[in-house]
Amino acid sequence: MATNPMEVLILADDFSGACEVSLPWSDQGFATRISLDLAAGSSNKSRPVTVLDTNSRYLDPAKAYRRIQDLCRRPSQDALVFKKIDSLWRGNLNAELSALADSGYRLIIAGALPHLERTVDNGRPLVAGQPLASTDAWQVEAGQAPESITDLLGGLESATLARPSTDGSFQEHLAAALGSAPIAIVDCSTEADLHSIAESWLGLRAAHPELFARSILVGTGALNAALASALAARHGTAGQAAHQDPAASDAPARHLLGVVGSASGPSGQQLELAQNHGIPCAETTGELPAPKPGEPVILRAARNGAEPSAVLHQLRNQAAAFLAAHPDSDLFLTGGETARAVLDDLGVTSLAPRQQLEPGVVICQAPDGRLVGTKPGSFGSPGILSKAFSTLRDLRAILPQEPESMSTISPDSRPFIAVTMGDGSGVGPEVTVGALLDANAYSISRPIVIGDCHRLSLGAKALGLKADIVEISDVAEAQFVPGRINVIDPHLLSADLEWGKISGEAGNAAYHYIRIACELAMRGEVQGICTAPLNKAALHEAGHIYPGHTELLAHFMGVDEVSMMLSTPKVKVIHVTTHIGLIDAIKKIEPGLVERTVRRGHEALVRAGNPTPKIGVCAINPHAGENGLFGYGEEEEKIIPALEKLQADGINAIGPLPADTAFFLAGRGDYDLIVAMYHDQGHGPVKVLGIEAGVNITVGLPVIRTSVDHGTAFDIAGTGVVEVGSMIEALQQSVNLATAPAE
Repeated sequence: MATNPMEVLILADDFSGACEVSLPWSDQGFATRISLDLAAGSSNKSRPVTVLDTNSRYLDPAKAYRRIQDLCRRPSQDALVFKKIDSLWRGNLNAELSALADSGYRLIIAGALPHLERTVDNGRPLVAGQPLASTDAWQVEAGQAPESITDLLGGLESATLARPSTDGSFQEHLAAALGSAPIAIVDCSTEADLHSIAESWLGLRAAHPELFARSILVGTGALNAALASALAARHGTAGQAAHQDPAASDAPARHLLGVVGSASGPSGQQLELAQNHGIPCAETTGELPAPKPGEPVILRAARNGAEPSAVLHQLRNQAAAFLAAHPDSDLFLTGGETARAVLDDLGVTSLAPRQQLEPGVVICQAPDGRLVGTKPGSFGSPGILSKAFSTLRDLRAILPQEPESMSTISPDSRPFIAVTMGDGSGVGPEVTVGALLDANAYSISRPIVIGDCHRLSLGAKALGLKADIVEISDVAEAQFVPGRINVIDPHLLSADLEWGKISGEAGNAAYHYIRIACELAMRGEVQGICTAPLNKAALHEAGHIYPGHTELLAHFMGVDEVSMMLSTPKVKVIHVTTHIGLIDAIKKIEPGLVERTVRRGHEALVRAGNPTPKIGVCAINPHAGENGLFGYGEEEEKIIPALEKLQADGINAIGPLPADTAFFLAGRGDYDLIVAMYHDQGHGPVKVLGIEAGVNITVGLPVIRTSVDHGTAFDIAGTGVVEVGSMIEALQQSVNLATAPAE
């Protein structure tokens, strides 16, 4: 591939957003820098990709307009410009997009962030399928959330396009829309949509530079990642990242300071967990203990009801006081405005992206060697603060051993994940390909597919995606390049296998895909398994009589007892019993089984970063038996003895809870995990509360196993209409719960 000759400029309106969009470019191999210096702009030949923090989100709209219009004069004529926007459409969007349009740019606006269920339909922004304006996402904003994107644009002329179709006509439709109006608003909801939009835009720029050179793609971090992937696939990067800055520090450990710009919502929960984990947290430096190097402390925003600007002023002063005493501290900063204020006070004007811990949570390094982690305020898992400090400590510990090249300071901590293709007659090939072509797949993991190369190529074709599907004989042969799919193929499927039919041939192949994945896991060659769906009838037709994936995995790994956990964005559920009849399930439940199930769930959540999960345990009978009114005392006999043992060991398990209210309470955040006594008690609520993003997790195996929470969907197999979001989430969850690979 040829070297990418283009200058790439990405405009982000705050610092955490700038960090978020820098990593996909760095991960693709582009030499990338984050600039906080508006005067320096984008001209830096050693860094073809510049992410510029315009620091304009909280400006007066008129000032934001002038700042963006001034920046528009600087890129070269053929520079590729991307405008990063907030996925909830906050900030000075009207002013900034108006400045771009008034400077002669055509705008293509595609604002979906699929992994957080933020989409665009008929020109309207949605959150989890609901109009943005009907949610509380804008409750702390001064204005009202927009009903439509045209509301945000004010009087700017625009055209609205439907989601990209799979018939290859989208590029033509996009060109027509931009011929009729200077702004095109594109409906989008999936990663595949965003890849299609990015590819189409690059195609138009290449084919008609006279018309589309001065056009800008406008979207969230997900569209930015799709663009980075598409540009790398087209032009390559020619090892640009090898020119990253050298590390400058030789200190074995530094002080660690966290600065949290908000104590509400997710940040509040993260702070609470960090404190439970023993990390000192206070509003002023004077309230913090004197830390030793390597021991983290946190400064948090004051909770005194003052104006936000006054709160920020106090917080940056306290951070400055701490840094005056400990000037070499490594930092973890939450909230873009807070992060930018602290870095401005330190005189930091540029950083190089290094590592992503979770979506939107990024570690960078300043030219003086200081490590700086950051995240938007609402992002991150509950245990992200502890996780971030641990990562900063680990990175700092190895810096002295590798002082010459920042490209080698980080050991590759991405786990190897075996991804089984599932039943080849179902949607397994499509969701497997779709998940591994997601922009995030290779930045978080090193996936190895166990499946059929030909079937996967058909899946890619059905989705309208290009994939480099390469057969390998073992894990050591794999190369983890975005767009390439490494496949161990035992060649068990016929080329003419029919879509959408129960087939013993496909059932047998799915069985052996699981067997091979388990063998890799037992040899320590993979740290997690992520499975596409198989069909139980096909499995049985092939003579493999197992109730499902869970029991099959336990068989191959020689484990007597495991538990099924279902995870959705709103609720997590672990089951005491699963695929047996209801009468048999009630007979099987006993205190030891309940206790072991709760312990497995507790261990999984602790591994995922929640050190003190709150677990609700369902009763068996309606109203938890209601003092003997219903049932025969099953709660007292089978559940309460287990709870007494668990609570004595310090596990926060509460119950027996009436099942008809337990899931409601979990859905509003009262519990981190619900323990269901039987299959339908847990599955029913999960499939109402979030099957689209649901993940099935097997806990109790030597390695973690995750899966989509849907079946083979024979009715749509091979048509390319399947939603791949659940498989993407399953891969993410397998990474979150996997152990670190041995290096």
